[in-house]
Amino acid sequence: MYKSDIEIAQENEMLPIDEIAKKAGIDEKYVEHYGKYKAKIDLSLLKESKRPDGKLILVTAITPTPAGEGKTTTTVGLADGLQKIGKNVVVALREPSLGPVFGIKGGAAGGGYAQVVPMEDINLHFTGDMHAIGAANNLLAAMLDNHIYQGNALRIDPRRITWRRCVDMNDRQLRFVVDGLGGKVNGTPREDGYDITVASEIMAVLCLASDIVDLKKRIARIIVGYNYDGEPVTAGELHAEGAMTALLKDALKPNLVQTLEHCPSFVHGGPFANIAHGCNSVVATRMALKLGDYVVTEAGFGADLGAEKFLDIKCRFAGLKPNAVVVVATVRALKNHGGVAKADLGVENLEALEKGMPNLLQHVENITKVYKLPCVVAINAFPTDTEAELELVRKKCSELGCNVALSKVWEKGGEGGIELAEEVVRLCNATDANGEPLNKDFSFSYELDQTIEEKLENIAKKVYHADGVVFTAQAKKDIATLNQIGFGNVPICVAKTQYSFSDDAKLLGAPKGFEITVRSLKVSAGAGFIVALTGDIMTMPGLPKVPAAEKIDVDENGKISGLF
Repeated sequence: MYKSDIEIAQENEMLPIDEIAKKAGIDEKYVEHYGKYKAKIDLSLLKESKRPDGKLILVTAITPTPAGEGKTTTTVGLADGLQKIGKNVVVALREPSLGPVFGIKGGAAGGGYAQVVPMEDINLHFTGDMHAIGAANNLLAAMLDNHIYQGNALRIDPRRITWRRCVDMNDRQLRFVVDGLGGKVNGTPREDGYDITVASEIMAVLCLASDIVDLKKRIARIIVGYNYDGEPVTAGELHAEGAMTALLKDALKPNLVQTLEHCPSFVHGGPFANIAHGCNSVVATRMALKLGDYVVTEAGFGADLGAEKFLDIKCRFAGLKPNAVVVVATVRALKNHGGVAKADLGVENLEALEKGMPNLLQHVENITKVYKLPCVVAINAFPTDTEAELELVRKKCSELGCNVALSKVWEKGGEGGIELAEEVVRLCNATDANGEPLNKDFSFSYELDQTIEEKLENIAKKVYHADGVVFTAQAKKDIATLNQIGFGNVPICVAKTQYSFSDDAKLLGAPKGFEITVRSLKVSAGAGFIVALTGDIMTMPGLPKVPAAEKIDVDENGKISGLF
C-alpha cells in the first residue's frame, strides 16, 4: 500500500532553512526567515553575485489528461537525481494557487518521493505572496472606483473599465457582478467581475520584473480602462503604483525551501499557463542560475502552453536560453490520447499507445524544430507500464533523434531520476560538429515586428499545428485598438484550453484540420504582452461537483490531512 503524498512529506525530516541556504551558497545576510523551514532571499544577492550563470533546464510535458503526467514530480526528482550524481543543482518552481488546491487538480509541490517541502505551507498560505498580489490588485480597483466617485477628473468611461478584482479561489459566482449599488454614498453602479489571482496582471508583472524599480514602472504602465475619448488610463495616472509596490516589496523576494532530499528550491510566483504566462518569477530563475551549476525549472501544462510562453515571453524578456528541455509523458496518458478510457489504462494496449504517440512527438518536434533546442523525453513510470509499451515510445522518439529516459522518481526519489539526470547533463554539455553548444540556434516562434495577426498565425500554425486563425468581430476591433494605442509590437500570451493543441478541449492527440478562434484581445501593458482569449477559456475557474476541499481536514494538533 502506497503512502499518500502528504504522509510522505510529513514523515520527512527537513533541514533548517539556514542549512539549505548555506548548501546553496547563500550568505546569511541575504536570508529572511519565515519560520524554521522557509525563507525569502533578498534581491541584493543578484546584484552582488559575481558567479557565472549555471545551465538552465526546462521541464515541460505532453497535453495533460485525467491520467496524469507528473511534470512537477519529474522536475523535483530530476533535481534530486542531478544531486545524486554529484551536481550542484537548484530548483525553480511556481507557487500553487488555492484554486486548484481546493478544486480538482490538488497541490503543486510534486508527488511521492519527489516533493518540495513543507508541502502543506507551500500549497496553502506559504509566505503570503498570493495575498499580497491580491491586495495590490484590489487596491488598484478600489482607487479606480474611488476616482470615479470623487468626480472622475480623468473622465474614465465606466463602460470601458478593463481592470477586474481578484480572489485566489475558484468561484464562478464572481465571474460577472454588478457593484456600487445602494445609493450615491456607496459608489457608482457598474458591471464588474473577478479573476482568479493567478490570472491577475499583477501576478504577471511580479513574475517578469527584474527588481523593485522595474516592478513600480511596470505597475504604473498598467491600463485600467479607457476615457470618453477612447484613450487608455493607467495606474500611474491614478497615482497607485507607489502604494501597490509597497504591498509587493516582500512578495518580490524569492522563497527558498527544499526537496525531500534537501536540494535547495525556489518556489516563487504562480501565473496559470492556460490563462496567463505560466512561469515562475524571473528573479527566482536568475537567482537560481547564480547559485547552481544546473537549474531545473518548469512551465505549466503542456508544451504548447507553458513551454511556448516560457520561450516566447519569459526568455525573450529576461535574455534566457535553456540548455536542454525535458518533455514529460506517461504511457497511461498517451493511451488516453489514443482513446482508452481512464479505467482501462492499466492494461497493455500497443494500438492505442501508437495512436496517442503523435501528441508526444508533436511536442518534441516543436521543441527541436521550432525552437531549435535539445530535448529528452522523460517517461514517468507506472507499475502497469509494460516493456513492449516502453520500447514503442523509445522507438518512435528515436526516429525524431530524441532519447528517452525512464523516470521512477515518484517511487524512488533522486535514485529513480539518475538515468534522466545523466541524459540531461549530456545534452547540456554536448556540442555539434563545429564545437558549438546544442542550443546555439535557439529561436522564437514569431518576431516582435510582425503584426498581431501574423504572430497569432505563427503560434497557431507552428506550435498548435492548426490550419489558421479565425478572428471574431470583437477580436478585430480589439486589434485595431491595440495598434492605435501602440501595442502592436509586443509578445502574445494565448489563453487556451490546456487539454488540447486546439481550442476545443475534446480534440485529443495531435488533431489536424482545425482553426483557432480568437474571440477577444486585451493588453497587459505592465507585463508587456497582449492576452488573446480563445475558445471558451475563462479567467475565473469554478469548483467541480466534488471539490478537493471536501477531503481536507485538520486535527486537534493542527496536523493537516487530505492535501495532495
